[in-house]
Amino acid sequence: MSLSGLIPADLSLFATAALAVVALIAATARGFSGFGAALIFMPLASSFATPRLVAPLLLVIDVVSMAPTVPAAWHEADRRATAVIAAGALVGVPLGTWFLTRLDPVTVRWIITGFVVALLALLISGWRYRGKDYAALSVAVGAVSGFCSGVAQTGGPPIVGYWLGRPIAPKVARANIVLFFGASDCFAMVSYAASGLITWDSLKLSLLIGPVYALGVALGASLFGRASEQMFRVICYALIAIAVIAVESRQAGDDGVLGRG
Repeated sequence: MSLSGLIPADLSLFATAALAVVALIAATARGFSGFGAALIFMPLASSFATPRLVAPLLLVIDVVSMAPTVPAAWHEADRRATAVIAAGALVGVPLGTWFLTRLDPVTVRWIITGFVVALLALLISGWRYRGKDYAALSVAVGAVSGFCSGVAQTGGPPIVGYWLGRPIAPKVARANIVLFFGASDCFAMVSYAASGLITWDSLKLSLLIGPVYALGVALGASLFGRASEQMFRVICYALIAIAVIAVESRQAGDDGVLGRG
């Protein structure tokens, strides 16, 4: 199959190239700092293609890239605690998927932008939950993360903010996060497939964008230790903010054109 055969019929060559560039930048951020890929990728990518294409695209790429890390996480994680919080995602993911499939693309883009702004503020604040561990709270956090993942694949910050503040070993916290997203991604794959979001277009496009994403992760990982982690985090935050500003400007312009029409 030729490269052109991997590009959906309604996606221009320019938009495809833009998705590849965005994927490279987002994956480089993730490879270095371990976060930020979805917060950079989703707002920018959804301005070049419909969210119903780019959300499953990112999901498929993420499932493939995360799969090798799940077995080790299974042995190191607190599986009981992870199961409790994953129960919330089991409810949140289908709900987020429902919104993604029912709302028009412009509305979904604004929702994605709003999520990213709120989650960026959460990351910058450095907030960590340090209260008691209640099962109901864990389920609620899992549901919020699952909803964000279902509608925009941006479920990371709520989980990170919750679990990294717990009085547990960092190794266990990381394994919990990896195992949770392994489960959440499985829920999303089933939910997206049942809703018709996993299509041949998204699967074929993942064969094109996926290697670029993997290259970005490897590039980011190679930069680790060569630059200050604090500095790179600032760069990641700046990239997320720039992505939001660029998308809001474009959407505001589109709304103005529609209004004048």
